[in-house]
Amino acid sequence: MADFVHLSRDGVSLVLDCRGPSLPAIVHWGAALGPVDEAELALAAAPQPIGFSADGTVRVSILPEQSAGWLGRPGLAGHRDGRAWSSAFVVSGIDRSGVAVRIHALDREAGLELTADLELLPGGVLRARARLRSVAPGTYWLEHLMVFLPVPDHAVELLDFTGHHLRERSPQRTAFTHGLRVRENRTGRTGYDSAYVLCAGTAGFANRSGQVWGVHTAFSGGARTIAERDYHGHAALGGGELLLPGEVGLGEGESYTSPWVYGVFGAAGLDSVSGRFHTWLRSRPHHPTRPRPVVVNTWEAVYFDHDLRRLTALAQAAAAVGAERFVLDDGWFGSRRDDTSGLGDWQVSADVWPDGLGPLITVVRGLGMEFGLWVEPEMVNPDSDLARAHPDWIMGVGHRLPPAARSQQVLDLHHPDAFRYVLGRLDALLTENDIAYLKWDHNRDLVEAGHPGSGRAGVHDQTLAAYRLLDELRARHPGVEIESCSSGGGRVDLEILERTDRVWASDCIDAHERVAIQRWTSLLIPLELIGSHVGAATSHTTHRALPLATRAASALFGHLGIEWDLSAVTADERAELAAWIALYKEVRGLLHTGTLVHGDVADPAYSLTGVVGESDALFALTATATSVSYPPGVLTLPGLDPDRLYHVRPQPPGDVPDGNAAAWGAALPWCTPQGVRLSGRALGASGLRPPVLYPDRVLLVRVTPTEVAE
Repeated sequence: MADFVHLSRDGVSLVLDCRGPSLPAIVHWGAALGPVDEAELALAAAPQPIGFSADGTVRVSILPEQSAGWLGRPGLAGHRDGRAWSSAFVVSGIDRSGVAVRIHALDREAGLELTADLELLPGGVLRARARLRSVAPGTYWLEHLMVFLPVPDHAVELLDFTGHHLRERSPQRTAFTHGLRVRENRTGRTGYDSAYVLCAGTAGFANRSGQVWGVHTAFSGGARTIAERDYHGHAALGGGELLLPGEVGLGEGESYTSPWVYGVFGAAGLDSVSGRFHTWLRSRPHHPTRPRPVVVNTWEAVYFDHDLRRLTALAQAAAAVGAERFVLDDGWFGSRRDDTSGLGDWQVSADVWPDGLGPLITVVRGLGMEFGLWVEPEMVNPDSDLARAHPDWIMGVGHRLPPAARSQQVLDLHHPDAFRYVLGRLDALLTENDIAYLKWDHNRDLVEAGHPGSGRAGVHDQTLAAYRLLDELRARHPGVEIESCSSGGGRVDLEILERTDRVWASDCIDAHERVAIQRWTSLLIPLELIGSHVGAATSHTTHRALPLATRAASALFGHLGIEWDLSAVTADERAELAAWIALYKEVRGLLHTGTLVHGDVADPAYSLTGVVGESDALFALTATATSVSYPPGVLTLPGLDPDRLYHVRPQPPGDVPDGNAAAWGAALPWCTPQGVRLSGRALGASGLRPPVLYPDRVLLVRVTPTEVAE
C-alpha cells in the first residue's frame, strides 16, 4: 500500500496520509499543490506531541476514533448490546483508480469491516462516504456513521442556513470557535431549515473574496451536518444520516452505507463554491440538457376548482404568451375537492373529469404544450378509500397514529404491498395518458414515523423506499421529467436531484422574497434546476403587490414558469408577459450554462446577480429598499474577461422598471440603447453607476463582447 495518496482535479488537491495502520488522515484539502513530496508535506504540518489525550499526537482520520485518542465526536457510533462501542480499524487495502480512492479496513474485535470512498468529481468537488459491514454473530446497533473533512485554522467563520415554509434557506453566520456545532434535521425530509451547505471560511468571506470550505450532506431524510474545532488545533466539517433509535441493526453479513458528503473548496468566495457545484452537476450524464420549457402551473390560478372550460381558457392564454408546458395541480383525483380527503386514491375523479384527463390533454397538446400532473405519492388522507382499506399501511408508533398535518398521514412505502400499489397506480397514469412531467410533492414532516404493527422507527426505510419508487418509475418512463416539491422547498438536496429534474425552491413566489431564496438555493444548485414562477400582481402568500417587471425579472433567473390566472389579465399585461417570456427563451441558453456571479455590493439596498458566458452576459440589479445614498454609488460587474471589450446597455423589457421612463427621474447617461463600451477590467474595477430605483424594482443589464454580433 502507498504511504500517501494525492488526488488532484480542476484546481483542487486532496492528500491522504495512509501510513497507518489506522485509518488514513487528510493532510491537505484545498488549492491544487502541483508536484509535491507528500511525506515532506506531512512532516511540515505535523504538530508537536504535546497536550493530547494520549502520548504522541492524536491522528484525526476521515472517521475519527477514540482508540486513536480523539475525544470529539467519533465518526462511528454503535454497539453490540453495550460492547464494541469504540472502534479501532486497521487498514487492509487501498485501491486507487484515477481521482478516486477506496480504503478497506477491519476491526476484528468489534467484528466490523469498513469501506470508505473518496473521489474528486468534475469541478473539483470532493465526495466521500463509508460502508460498514458486520462480520460477527449477533446484531450491531448503529447510531451514526459520519465522514469528516478537515479545514485549516484560518477558517474562522461559519455560514449555514435556517428557514421555514415560505422563507427557505435563510443564511446565518457564527464564529467557528472551539466546540461542536451540530445541525440536525429530524423532519424526515431535507427540511426548510437544513444546514444545506455548511461553509467555513476566512474572516469576512463574501461572494467574491475569501477562502471557503463547504460541505453538503446529500440525504432526503434525517441528516446531521457538523462543524467541530478543538483546542488541539483540529477543525473539521462532517455529515451523515441522522438515525433514530433502533433504525439500523446489522446482522452478520449485513451492511449500511452512509449518504454521500460533498465537499467544495472555493479560493475566491462563495461564487467559487457554487461554480464548482454547478460544474459537477452539469457534467452528469442525466443532467437536463434540452432548453428548460416555460411552465404554466394551475395552482394559484384555480386551486381545487377544476373545470374543463376554465382550464381550456387558461391553457389557451398560456400558449398565447409562449408557455411550453401546462401542469395540472392538486384536485384531479378521487374525492380531492380540498386538502382533507382523497389523497392516496390515484384514480382520475369521475365527478370532475367524467371523460378522464384525455380531453384536457388533447387541448394542451393541440396548443403545442407538454402536459404535466401533480402527485403526492408518499402521503395519504385518513378520509380516503386507500386508508379505509389499508389502515395497516399508515406509519405510526405501534397502533398509535401520529398527529395529523394538513389532514394527512404518511404511507409506509417500506411495506411491499403499499409500494406496489403506489408504483402500479403511477405507472398506469403515465402509461394511459400523454404525461411528460410530474410535480412530485411531499407536504408534511414525518412525525412518529414508525412501521405500523411493530412500531419500529422507519424514516431511514421510508427515505430509501422513496428513492426506489422514483428509480423504478424513471426506469419505466425515462422520458418523464420530475420536480421535487415538498411544501415548497422542503426537499432540496443532491440525492433527490439524482432522481429529479428540478426543485421547487419555495411556495412563496413573491419576487421580493425570492431574491434571497433563489440566491441561496443557487449556492448549491444551478439556475436551470430551480423552479421560479411569475405570480399574480398581489402575492398569494404575502399579499405584497409588485409590478410585472419585478415579478418576471425574478423568475427569469431560474427555470421560468407562470402561476397566475392568465385568462383574467388585461391585454397589456399579456403583451408584457409575452415579451418577458421571449427574453427568457432568448437567454435561457446563457442562464443555464453560464457562470453564476454575485456582486459584493456595499449598499445594502441593492443586490447584483449575473450570469456570464463566453459570448454573452446578463446582470440583474435589484433594489429591495431605499438607499442611504442619493443617487447610489458605483458598483462593479464581476466575472467578465478583463482583456475583452464589452458593450454594456439596459436590456428590454427590463430596461424601464414600472414600464415608465419617468419613474427614474433624471436620465442616467449610460442607460440608453447605445450604452457604454468598457473593458472587463474596467467594469470589474471601476464599474457602473446604477440608477435610483424604487424598492422592489429591477434593472437588467446586457453585457456583450464587442466582437460578438448583437
